[in-house]
Amino acid sequence: MRDIRAVGDTISSMPQPRPAASSFRDLRVWRKAHEFVLGVYPFTATFPKHETYGLAQQLRRAAVSIPANIAEGFRRRGKPDKARYMNIAEGSLEECRYYLILAQDLGYGDTTKLASTADEISRALGAYAAAILSSDF
Repeated sequence: MRDIRAVGDTISSMPQPRPAASSFRDLRVWRKAHEFVLGVYPFTATFPKHETYGLAQQLRRAAVSIPANIAEGFRRRGKPDKARYMNIAEGSLEECRYYLILAQDLGYGDTTKLASTADEISRALGAYAAAILSSDF
């Protein structure tokens, strides 16, 4: 099929902007963070019994905090407030990274996949926070 255009028409190779999210569930960063939590639960379930109220609970609590803060920040008004919740989520993510290092060093399991997911979330959170701060809403 032949492409016929008027003089001056151009084909944009730029990606089209995504539609505005209507819910935190629409955010790719929230979905990735939720996936991380769903991976943390079975991972910590294999920890030794004596870690039930120790490292396992701490890792789960910090992991749940990531998507929870993204969700809470989604409905906040104003750039600084929204960005603050993304920063809290970033802090919880860093806490999880340490707990994963500790779990690996204690021999509680392979954390490679969870650590990789944490890296993805970190990049996405940074990009989302930057987008919030540079937006014109």
